[in-house]
Amino acid sequence: MTTGKTDLLRNEPFLHFDAVVLATAPVGESLVRITFGGPGLRDITTCGPDQRIKIFLPSSPGASPRVPTGEDWYARYREMPAAERPAMRTYTIRSLRPGEIDVDFVRHGDVGPASRWAGAAKPGDEVVIYGPNARFPHEETDPSRRGADYLPPEGSAWKLIVGDETALPAIGGIVEGLAPGERARVFVEVPVEGDRQQWRTDGEVEVTWLSRDRTTAGTLLEAVRATELLPEPGYAWLAGEAGLVKELRRHLVRERGVDRKRIDFCGYWRQGKSEDAPFDAEQDD
Repeated sequence: MTTGKTDLLRNEPFLHFDAVVLATAPVGESLVRITFGGPGLRDITTCGPDQRIKIFLPSSPGASPRVPTGEDWYARYREMPAAERPAMRTYTIRSLRPGEIDVDFVRHGDVGPASRWAGAAKPGDEVVIYGPNARFPHEETDPSRRGADYLPPEGSAWKLIVGDETALPAIGGIVEGLAPGERARVFVEVPVEGDRQQWRTDGEVEVTWLSRDRTTAGTLLEAVRATELLPEPGYAWLAGEAGLVKELRRHLVRERGVDRKRIDFCGYWRQGKSEDAPFDAEQDD
């Protein structure tokens, strides 16, 4: 549960929400969809189809995670004893309904706190979710977009959507939200063929699936290199492993001449590092 006076934070863009697991269901072979609910989730919202949130997981099975709130919540969170500090991981809201959200977790087995928790989650389990506050005044022109990056410039003739399995929830939301006549090329890399998904969309979408269990399928970077892009200005959204995302963006800017202002990108995870590890400083390309 959260600790602090959350009733004083209604003017904050983000809030900590107490949430409980309502249901779990497999999504393909490698993901599990967990539905969270609870009275507090009436005030959570999304600012885009790729809305990021933080989920705090209990430090022991069946426990209620305790997370500080207020302006200095992160500093106090880091000061908590390691044995008591709940693991914090970043995820995407796959869908939102009044008082409920769906979040898809990639299952890696018993190799990390999030995968371990998701593999054993059951109705009634408690978490804390840090996400956008629906009561906070929000204008469409808000440059921060509050944790959602997908925002094609007006008049984009095409969309290029690229990611791995960690980006599947966001990609699904993006594709499903395309309007009639919107053209998109989508490239997704997943662990196995059984992770392919089908999305309903009004857009004109071509999806290329790459499965790592089929070694001849190539890589995301190779697939994007081989695709043709229309000469008119478009828009690219890239997400997944940080090193790959960096290479994809570098290819589009340096080799394809895509305006970097027409690319949104996010490294969801880093090969060989957990989310707790600090990011290395890198120069912008």
